Amino acid sequence: MEEGEYESVLCVKPEVHIYRIPPRATNRGYRAAEWQLDQPSWSGRLRITARGQVAYIKLEDRTTGELFAQAPVDQFPGTAVESVTDSSRYFVIRIEDGNGRRAFIGIGFGDRGDAFDFNVALQDHFKWVKQQCEFAKQAQNPDQGPKLDLGFKEGQTIKLNIANMKKKEGAAGSPRARPASTGGLSLLPPPPGGKIPTLVPPPGEHLSVGGSPVQPAVAPGSVGGATVSWPQPTPATTAAADIWGDFTKSTGSTSSQTQSGTGWVQF
Repeated sequence: MEEGEYESVLCVKPEVHIYRIPPRATNRGYRAAEWQLDQPSWSGRLRITARGQVAYIKLEDRTTGELFAQAPVDQFPGTAVESVTDSSRYFVIRIEDGNGRRAFIGIGFGDRGDAFDFNVALQDHFKWVKQQCEFAKQAQNPDQGPKLDLGFKEGQTIKLNIANMKKKEGAAGSPRARPASTGGLSLLPPPPGGKIPTLVPPPGEHLSVGGSPVQPAVAPGSVGGATVSWPQPTPATTAAADIWGDFTKSTGSTSSQTQSGTGWVQF
């Protein structure tokens, strides 16, 4: 036991009974029925502690806490702690006095739950000891540990299932030709069943086709319920001036005829 190691408490049971046991005559194990269970030799408190890798079963006075006996346990299951063959509430432990003298005594619990906790506390401690030993070995020899082999074994294959791997029919070959655009502006076709709006001249004027005036098909200023504004002539636009020249002549002749018929003299 090293001085720097601390002592931890694994289990405490307030009541345990101590029995004198007869020598074991055969190797079949101990039987609690052979003990005088109604006359325990001593009763007190049981406490299991651990210091390093060694566990200690301590039998103490329940009032004063004075140590009655203790059993060092360096391996479980082992000769330091053995279960009886005819009950789960009784065990045989090997106590030591520190001077090299040893003796085997029987201990028993009145409750099966206390006996279960006693057994599990020892199991958990030595399971932890085993793990610590394995970690220490791996730290000393890190290359001797199991290595992860991610390579393919002989004859082993792998199957990949990737969606959208098949090409569409007609997609293979040259890419789809894009329609040429006129002047960078693409014109959309009229909607199905729709009517193309017709330009309507301003009020008081008529369109001429082949020299004869034509009446507008719809009310001025509206086409199918939608208002269409008639473009006004702009002096800066030569083409617009040429178009409005015919309408000016027609309007001027009509106005002169109307004024002459009414008797007005135009100055």
